[in-house]
Amino acid sequence: MASKDLSWKYVEESTVEPDEIAAARAHSIEQGVEPVTAATGSHLALATAALDAQAIIEIGTGLGVSGLWMLRGAPNAHLTTIDLEAEHQQHARRFFTDAGHATAKVRMITGRAIDVLPRMNESSYDAVLVDADPQSLLDYLEHALRLVRVGGVVLLPHALWRDTVADPAKREATTRDFRSVIGELSSSSAVHVALSPVGDGLLQIVKRAA
Repeated sequence: MASKDLSWKYVEESTVEPDEIAAARAHSIEQGVEPVTAATGSHLALATAALDAQAIIEIGTGLGVSGLWMLRGAPNAHLTTIDLEAEHQQHARRFFTDAGHATAKVRMITGRAIDVLPRMNESSYDAVLVDADPQSLLDYLEHALRLVRVGGVVLLPHALWRDTVADPAKREATTRDFRSVIGELSSSSAVHVALSPVGDGLLQIVKRAA
């Protein structure tokens, strides 16, 4: 029988990551900040490229890996990225600059996303990435769906949460939240949803109606 694990390993290892993103990834791992996988990043780039995204908002800067992938797909976009850790954003800024992204195109907001998001304009973004404190997942998702335009996409990495979501015996709070989000959105007429097993899972949500 063919092995799904072997197929997933092949997908991850076949993704070619640009040097500037690989550098951000290596430094991220050194700092103990878990970045999205390269294959997940390629999916993010595909989504922003397909949208020809001009405005992207990211909840959770990290050291810039996911932001760099999204801008690889949409190099002319303006990226707004929010994170509580100023030091992480300082490192991310360097990686964005090294990748050739003008400072004016990358707006960094240091603060608690839950405090910042209510001030952001409704239906103003082509893509919204949610990759921050998983305990606030439901609040972040509510804001993301408000901020994204009709036809835009909300992207949730780690949607299979450490391979626990598919196991009904796993009932930790974050696992339950992801499981609930996947179930509820999959049956909603307001969105199109696709769940990919790439990386730690990637939930892609296209907004159909305001």
